[in-house]
Amino acid sequence: MATCILPRVAANSRLVYSSSGGPVCPKCGWPTDACRCSTNTSFDEAVPAVVVARLRIESKGRGGKTVTVVDGLPRNANFVAELARDLKKACATGGAVRDGAIELQGDRREQLRKILATRGVRVKG
Repeated sequence: MATCILPRVAANSRLVYSSSGGPVCPKCGWPTDACRCSTNTSFDEAVPAVVVARLRIESKGRGGKTVTVVDGLPRNANFVAELARDLKKACATGGAVRDGAIELQGDRREQLRKILATRGVRVKG
């Protein structure tokens, strides 16, 4: 069986032909095993008894602005959305949920450590 090396393509284009065969994702046009869109990701995992979150700050690619990222959360859309809402309210700042991580504006690591500890979330970083 021939292997197919998938080329790097622009976000608005789709795969026209592949020798790998098999089903193709209707949203992005890639084979389902190499799907590039979010339909292939599962956001319905069960929330474990002990959640371990990692905190980090990022400023690269944001025009010098600093954001605090809460990463390593379970891939459960409802849990992450509720946690993001509560953290934004407690820190009185804006933020977003991106790729299963929560981004909050500014350096809020010390505040987040206290808030997450009261919610029973272990914090690393």
